[in-house]
Amino acid sequence: MSIHTPRIEKKVTLTTIAKMKGEEPITMVTAYDALFAKIFDGEVEMILVGDSLNMSFLGKEDTLSATMDQMIYHTQAVCNGATLPVIVLDMPFGTYMTPEDAVKNATRAYQETNAQAVKIEGGKERAHIVEALTQNSIAVLGHIGLMPQFIRSEGGYKIRGKEQADIDRLVEDAKAIEAAGAFAIVVEGVKAEAAKAITEAVSVPTIGIGAGNATDGQVLVWSDMFGFFESFKPKFVKQYFDGAKQVREGLESYRNEVKSREFPSDEYTY
Repeated sequence: MSIHTPRIEKKVTLTTIAKMKGEEPITMVTAYDALFAKIFDGEVEMILVGDSLNMSFLGKEDTLSATMDQMIYHTQAVCNGATLPVIVLDMPFGTYMTPEDAVKNATRAYQETNAQAVKIEGGKERAHIVEALTQNSIAVLGHIGLMPQFIRSEGGYKIRGKEQADIDRLVEDAKAIEAAGAFAIVVEGVKAEAAKAITEAVSVPTIGIGAGNATDGQVLVWSDMFGFFESFKPKFVKQYFDGAKQVREGLESYRNEVKSREFPSDEYTY
């Protein structure tokens, strides 16, 4: 049974997020422009400017060709539209291969946008990157499990945590990036029991996507959850309404009214 929760009325901070672990589930969605960010403002605690925009809005096959310039541009737009959530810039592939590159690019993100944090993919092998960023006053949202930036090297999208040995590896990854300073961890595409083990193993919040409901929060891509992205629908996505259908119906009405000269009527004429 769902409950009605009030809108968020004051600025959400990283401290707010930390205190929510084990107390109240965290809500997070993606956004890529000021228009939708303004709609989401006050409705969720966090907004991720995800490199998923490369697929949803640029029509690419994966996220790997997203650039720092693109991510900064879209984050600027989101920051113009939303003022209350924690806004996270997704660091694109190739921008944090070394600590030096990571600090350089994330510093640019901080200087050119109002994002409160950056997100990077990877477990213990990226702990030194997380540490380099946090030691330079850059907040980091970690990301483990199924990692879209690893799709080519992994040979596709593969669900993690099916065996105990893999669960143990995921827990080790989570602990490593927590120790390196990550303020929270996205856990994507893992079995529910693995996500539960990860959540219980760390003191920072976990935010699940395709990871069951034992995590400390959830994140979805907005164009998936509202039915606008039609290329495919992952199993974990719940569509809260069919946005594409409603837009087409509206366009059909517009087209018909223009063709029949019903629009614009006197009501819409100076």
